[in-house]
Amino acid sequence: MPINAAVAYQNNKVSTATPAELTLMLYEGAIKFCNIAIIGLEEKNYEKTSNNLIKAQKIITHLRSTLDYKYPVAQDFEIIYQYIYDMLLQANMKKDLNILNDVLEEIRGLKDTWKEIIKQAK
Repeated sequence: MPINAAVAYQNNKVSTATPAELTLMLYEGAIKFCNIAIIGLEEKNYEKTSNNLIKAQKIITHLRSTLDYKYPVAQDFEIIYQYIYDMLLQANMKKDLNILNDVLEEIRGLKDTWKEIIKQAK
């Protein structure tokens, strides 16, 4: 029963979130999947690593697909997202913990910046 309550809570959280909050949740998801990929690397479980890096890549791809190019800042985000995607790809191909840690810091930086933007907008 508690699992159903948790699922209901999560679904409600997503369905009532603003677009800015959804973006924040996507950053948090990418961070979560990178952290799981790091654990996979440390365990030498390369399937776990790969699967979670692919999930993070899908999030970045989704974020890129939602950019609104009528705003000049969208081009800046396009460049950042492409860079992060490429780093995730390299980390996955090389199974490189240093690259993975670097990309994780980049995503955390985006998340922290986004949180500040949300706070200032309120």
